[in-house]
Amino acid sequence: MSRRAWLAGALAGGAAAALPAARAADAPSQGLKYTLNRQYSVTEKPNSFEDITSYNNFYEFGTDKSDPKANAHTLRPRPWSVTVAGEAEVTGTYHFEDILKLQPLEERIYRFRCVEAWSMVIPWVGFPLGTFLQRFKPTSRAKYVAFTTLFDPQQMPGERDSILEWPYVEGLRMDEAMHPLTLLVVGLYGQVLPNQDGAPLRLIVPWKYGFKGIKSIVKIAFVERQPPTTWNIAAPNEYGFYANVNPHVDHPRWSQATERRIGGGFFSRQATLMFNGYDKEVAGLYRGMDLRRYF
Repeated sequence: MSRRAWLAGALAGGAAAALPAARAADAPSQGLKYTLNRQYSVTEKPNSFEDITSYNNFYEFGTDKSDPKANAHTLRPRPWSVTVAGEAEVTGTYHFEDILKLQPLEERIYRFRCVEAWSMVIPWVGFPLGTFLQRFKPTSRAKYVAFTTLFDPQQMPGERDSILEWPYVEGLRMDEAMHPLTLLVVGLYGQVLPNQDGAPLRLIVPWKYGFKGIKSIVKIAFVERQPPTTWNIAAPNEYGFYANVNPHVDHPRWSQATERRIGGGFFSRQATLMFNGYDKEVAGLYRGMDLRRYF
């Protein structure tokens, strides 16, 4: 199928639009059009826009929590394209704007749990990864999905340092990628995704630790074998491929039994939930697996 025909067929369905559903008082007013998906949203109060955009990890812009906000202005999220490759009938390189036209956007309020034992509640705007991937007709050889971040040290000054192997890479098993909770994110609090949070396109898998949520994606590939992932390469004894939130499996250097909710005070901690509270939805994906071994 040609790229033009693929786009024409996809656009025929149109896109749903509605007024924004969630908004923080400190969030900018410019916004996206989306609908709130209540089925996949938690009822916990979201963190503020300031929390979410000023306290995060994005090593491509530095290793301190405040570095992404301070340094990510060098990223140019437009123009942007994403290459889809590998074991699929349809592959190619697609402009980000064309991808957006294909997908009705949803707001989903998800828990976010960092492997460092802090957490937030975040109102993301995006579209299901699985719905997007199905358009490319993956073959039976596609067992995993691999993701790659932009590599451009001029735009991402942290990539000049050798703290990690660049570009950042991540991966999911195919059934994880196709799960309805897995989201490709393009916005936050109803506005276009800020640079420091992974503009223009990032991944969110809410039952996994945050480092699985690769940012500024430029390539998505269907592959037959488990792909390498950046933090597993850097420290395989500390960061597994699956990275499922599990209060019963501690990090070698700290406990995962509790977490600190950002905005709740430094000494305020709460119990960590299995699969970050999404166990009813995703536990079946790992039935029969030893989750202490496959961490």
